[in-house]
Amino acid sequence: MDAINDFFAVLSSDTCRILDLLMRLVINTAFTILIARAFYFPKARRRDFFFTYVLVGFCIFMLIHLMGDAKIKTGIAMGLFAIFCIMRYRTESVPIREMTYLFLIISLSAINGLAWAADISPKHPEFAGPLLTSMGELILTDGVFVLGVWIAEQNKLVKSLSSKYIKYDKIDLIKPSMRKELIEDLKARTGLDITSVSIGSIDFLKDMALIKIYYNTDEEDEAVQKMPKEYT
Repeated sequence: MDAINDFFAVLSSDTCRILDLLMRLVINTAFTILIARAFYFPKARRRDFFFTYVLVGFCIFMLIHLMGDAKIKTGIAMGLFAIFCIMRYRTESVPIREMTYLFLIISLSAINGLAWAADISPKHPEFAGPLLTSMGELILTDGVFVLGVWIAEQNKLVKSLSSKYIKYDKIDLIKPSMRKELIEDLKARTGLDITSVSIGSIDFLKDMALIKIYYNTDEEDEAVQKMPKEYT
């Protein structure tokens, strides 16, 4: 760090500001791409959201960094941050996992943008601010974000519980006393690790029942939240 301080000491104030901006922008962009590419994209395979995360991270960083440079209070910047956190796209319903990653990228970019240049301020007092953060601390903080995402994405911590609707033909097994036999039959016919079932509508004329099954899976299936309209 002494070498960095000595390097910035021989530069003018404007040059230091430009270099500080570029260094923090590179750090923020690198960690944003790392999180989006290494953790989000391999499971979701959504290039549109990957594109969104990279550009949102870039925009939030530039906006908050320049706002902080203009001496706007941190509370105003965090108020803007809160607006972006509750932002929803009107074109489609954004899944919870995608919204969580969006919140993560905004948080990461806001921290990188609000941090002041502790490596420069000893030689340039005009850089002094209330949130002094060195490059090492910034990289460590971003690394903690990455570690947190890696831990949360580990399938060994918890199993994913998904659900599906099934039109079932053996209505003699839907009785509460036959629940164990029903689950075993569904396991044999679907090959899924079913943990429980719930019985929906029953059609005795067609010998058919609508069943919602709950099963363990390592895949990222979208859970069914409500009964399909055509079956209600």
